[in-house]
Amino acid sequence: MRAFVAQFARFGLVGLVGLAVDVGLFNILRATVLSPEALHEGPVIAKIISTSVAILVNWLGNRFFTFRGKRRTHWLREAVEFAVVSVGGLLVALGCLWVSHYALGYTSVLADNVSTNVVGLALGTAFRFTFYRLWVFGGHRAAPADQSVAAASSAAAAD
Repeated sequence: MRAFVAQFARFGLVGLVGLAVDVGLFNILRATVLSPEALHEGPVIAKIISTSVAILVNWLGNRFFTFRGKRRTHWLREAVEFAVVSVGGLLVALGCLWVSHYALGYTSVLADNVSTNVVGLALGTAFRFTFYRLWVFGGHRAAPADQSVAAASSAAAAD
């Protein structure tokens, strides 16, 4: 249980960095080139861009910090799986933004931020952590990168 709590805390720290990137970039884009006054779909496009950049930041943080002992030698496959799960989390946040902004008509900057960066973030975080832990970095996956390097070194020394 202690390991789980420590892992969740590391996930939270990485997530805070990703959140800063996501919220900061979202608000910069929404206030400038992707404002709803300049482009009707601006807030949604801004969210897609900001979350995509945050996904890259989060993958690196989770790969080398949160799940460092479980990262795999096939980093490209791991990155693709991480992106798939992250897109699922993005869809959760986008769904919250869409409902608030378009279905309910709450179009202020505050409403957009609450719907996507509070409600969407909470629901998306639960979704992402579960799938990162069980699928992308799950113990049943191929040998982690650190173990395969150690195994290769042991095999070479035995020869």
